[in-house]
Amino acid sequence: MQQTPPQPHHPTSRRQVLAGAAGAAAAFGLTAASAGPAQAAGPAGAAEEAARIRRNARTMLGRMSLKEKIGQLFVLEVYGTRADSSHAKNKELYGVSTPAEVVSKYRPGGVIYFDARRGPDNLKDARQVAKLSNGLQRAALRSGARIPLLVSIDQEGGSVVFRMLEPATQLPGNMALAAGRSRTDVRRSAEIIGSELAAMGINQNYAPVADVNINPNNPIIGVRSFGSDPELCSTFVADSVRGYHRGEVASAAKHFPGHGDTDVDSHTGLPVIKHTREELDSIDLPPFRAAIARGVDTIMTAHIVVPSLDSSEVPATMSKPIVTGLLREELGFDGLIVTDALDMGGATEDFPPDVAPVRALQAGCDQLVLAPKTDTAHAAVLAAVESGDVTESRLDASVLRILEHKMRNGLFPRPYVDEARAERFVGNRRHAADAARITDRTVTLVRNEGKVLPLSGAERSVLVTGWGADQVAALAKAVGKRSGQSATPLETGPTPTEAKIEEAASAARDHDVTVVVTNAAASAKDKGAAQASLVKALMKSGSQVVAVAVRNAYDIQRFPDVPAYLATFSYGDLSLASVDDALYGDLNPSGRLPVSIPALDDPEKSLYDFGDGLSY
Repeated sequence: MQQTPPQPHHPTSRRQVLAGAAGAAAAFGLTAASAGPAQAAGPAGAAEEAARIRRNARTMLGRMSLKEKIGQLFVLEVYGTRADSSHAKNKELYGVSTPAEVVSKYRPGGVIYFDARRGPDNLKDARQVAKLSNGLQRAALRSGARIPLLVSIDQEGGSVVFRMLEPATQLPGNMALAAGRSRTDVRRSAEIIGSELAAMGINQNYAPVADVNINPNNPIIGVRSFGSDPELCSTFVADSVRGYHRGEVASAAKHFPGHGDTDVDSHTGLPVIKHTREELDSIDLPPFRAAIARGVDTIMTAHIVVPSLDSSEVPATMSKPIVTGLLREELGFDGLIVTDALDMGGATEDFPPDVAPVRALQAGCDQLVLAPKTDTAHAAVLAAVESGDVTESRLDASVLRILEHKMRNGLFPRPYVDEARAERFVGNRRHAADAARITDRTVTLVRNEGKVLPLSGAERSVLVTGWGADQVAALAKAVGKRSGQSATPLETGPTPTEAKIEEAASAARDHDVTVVVTNAAASAKDKGAAQASLVKALMKSGSQVVAVAVRNAYDIQRFPDVPAYLATFSYGDLSLASVDDALYGDLNPSGRLPVSIPALDDPEKSLYDFGDGLSY
């Protein structure tokens, strides 16, 4: 369903808003209407619209100063929940106090929102986020070239990479959606996320993840991927792009050229992808090709080394053969190319703050996300352009794409959103109901020896134990509400000690059923071994044991003989509610594995195949 786009709120009337946007556009010989999103229908009309946008962007580009152009390259984080609120971190990083002052000082092409877990603490509730977005747009439109901001976020869905918590609707992540095998659900999930972000003034989502996760030990992608099958990933990446566009937010496929086969986290190190060019063509690149064919707005590069593509072994983000040669020229992508965060270990390890932004720009990237030491980074790019290390035509090419991106997405006539509408729209009942139905279809029953599940209606005592204090408590509470069921929560932590394991095993001996929650038990040696010891001790207790993997489905590698095993690919509240229903047969699990699960001691042997999944 096409969502109604958010209507402007600040200034106080639509006429004032359009007048303000028209002022920004008219300064470059444009009108607000001519700076808006494409309206023409059909191939001829689309080509005419693209040509009109290109002309307008060139006109605007021609009247920008060098420093204004360089500003458009950067995507910054700002600290605080209000555009006009002071924060010590802004002063430390940028020398000014408020988010609005940061925008006024640097005139960036975009900002990126984070919640308190990283530090910026931009996200509290829908009205507050909408007001922050409006305030930052107002600062952008009152300074320098008066160009609206790309306001971006990482809202992938699921319980790994997400920034906006409730009241925003919480949707399953990619691997969970892939387990559900519904293209309609994938599109609808992206549409809900996109439409809610748009309502809050967030116009660029750095999603979907297009990586094909063929390495069970991948510490950074895992359930963020649609799975291990390139064809399935390609289909769902394209559907996700379509859903975001329906929700009227720009999409971004990441992490090019493919981060799915690594056991190193690029946040802390520099992974090396050893795929041949043939393997890249058959495994890693198909989802990106599908995203481009579907019209993805943005592609994000990865801080990974791919020797088969660039023998210099620099990260892809800094590699001209990969960014310009492969992505831009061979794959024909003409949209926006953005870096992954330049403050990540994969970028900073060999590229200091005065080098990384220049090298990424030389490689062909258009926007530089979270470049550390902003003053240093700006000065380095300016010096590179003035010296000729980066030609002005190279700079202009990126700025032109940024301006065109903003025009295509309607940011000139509609830079502001209605704050009251955001509060009403975000997390609405229809979205919540759709999210619950979609989540129900993702639960995957992998093993059910002796038909342990579904649990009968007989009275019984249930121990809920394992990883996650909140998750164990929530699941125990749900079970305990059922007639004739008593439930005891006992959280043991991500790496249970011998004492905790014995405590849980002792408790299990006094309960009819034990539900044990695991999280990434197969992906980390110490943590995985400890969680496996817990499950095995519980299996010896005499209690019926049901293991529930709430992140990666691979956990069963460490305890293959567990009587019953459910995979949810998420530990969000909706997933736990679906687990409760699946335990008691109110929900008949219909998910199918989007990955194969190899044996722990023999990767060539498959415990469970791609597509496996049981029902009652």
